[in-house]
Amino acid sequence: MVFGWGKRAEAQEDDDDDEEMDYVLFQGALNGVQPNMKENARLVSAGLMLAKELVTNGLSRRAGSIRIDPKGERSQVTFIIDGVAFPGDRLSKQEGLAITQVMKLLAGLDIKERKIPQQGGLKAEFEELPYELQIISQPVDGGERLTVRCTNTKVKLDTPSDLGFTDEFKLKMREMASKLGVFLIVGPAGSGVTTLKYVVVRGVDCFTHQIFTVGESGRKLDNVTAFKPNEGDSLQTTLERIFRIDGDIIVTPDVRDATTAQTLFKDLEHAALIAEMPGKDPPAAVVQLIEWVGDPALVAKGLNGLIMQKLIRTLCSKCKQAYRPNPQFLKKVGLPEDLKVLYRKPKIEEGEPEPDSCGKCGDLGYFGQVPMFEVLEITDEMRALIATSPDAAAIRTQAKKEKMLTVQQDALRLVAEGKTSLEEVQRVFKA
Repeated sequence: MVFGWGKRAEAQEDDDDDEEMDYVLFQGALNGVQPNMKENARLVSAGLMLAKELVTNGLSRRAGSIRIDPKGERSQVTFIIDGVAFPGDRLSKQEGLAITQVMKLLAGLDIKERKIPQQGGLKAEFEELPYELQIISQPVDGGERLTVRCTNTKVKLDTPSDLGFTDEFKLKMREMASKLGVFLIVGPAGSGVTTLKYVVVRGVDCFTHQIFTVGESGRKLDNVTAFKPNEGDSLQTTLERIFRIDGDIIVTPDVRDATTAQTLFKDLEHAALIAEMPGKDPPAAVVQLIEWVGDPALVAKGLNGLIMQKLIRTLCSKCKQAYRPNPQFLKKVGLPEDLKVLYRKPKIEEGEPEPDSCGKCGDLGYFGQVPMFEVLEITDEMRALIATSPDAAAIRTQAKKEKMLTVQQDALRLVAEGKTSLEEVQRVFKA
């Protein structure tokens, strides 16, 4: 069922100037639940058009997320564009509630339930592009927070090349992810950890390995088998069943507690295990693993490596501005001193005319994001250090000594290549 009311509507910019606006089309819940629009006619009347206007505004601004937060008698809209928050309109409390309830209705969620978190999704179309809108409601003081995460399903980030892996980096990831033991993809929520995990999996040679995921992955993975656990089986029992059918690479559930961590490090001789783990960075994740597993020597023995990615905005290709950097400054920040040109968002110098408005990025100076990577390799020296139960600082020191890749180094590479700016690097690492 397509909710296309108001696809063409007139938007009043001022008293004498009308223009036609294309609104987003809502095309049904991902869970297949058909909303009862007739039974909820009052809600639909109050909130549907407001919801369409809000989502249309967000998508036209390239927002990856749209958030409505209750603030007393008002509701505050926030657009997250390329990872940066920009304030939107302030709505009345009633308008914010109506939008929240309509989006929950369209996503097949329970609109009567406001005291527990809910999550769902719906298909949408805007300017002939397909989208999936993830709808998340979260109870907070004063009501519910609504988050709408917007994904253009035509944009694919599936392969190592899609994420900018070099041939050398592809080979390194393939080797680390296919060895017996545990390979972890680390990072905070919203940093693309799950996407990176499946990119790593796709980079493994699927013709020489039997690859399984525990349960459905939700991703299309060629030559990877989704293994359905028996009801009531523990992760340990499920892994043993996969071992018996010669699965040698297994994508396991996320490592979020001691039980899961101890299970992964229990049988290290049967398969390569790949998993996500929340964490600030790889050194901090190792420290947490040691605490959960309870045996630093076992962690040192079984860990093959960790990779993290952090997203940074890319300069708009249409309006980015070239400038000649000071060689002494280049040396200070760790860039090659022979670099002749760097790039930044347009900067108005005193006495110069204001540049033309940029229709591509909306005068933000940035368009899209690109990942920076950090890799913690488990060399013999690093393995010996982990066995001593070190703190995160000691692990970082050893990684630096062995010249392992950090996100800060990768950020400078992107600056040197003209993909981002020093100002953006400073912003990201201040956050």
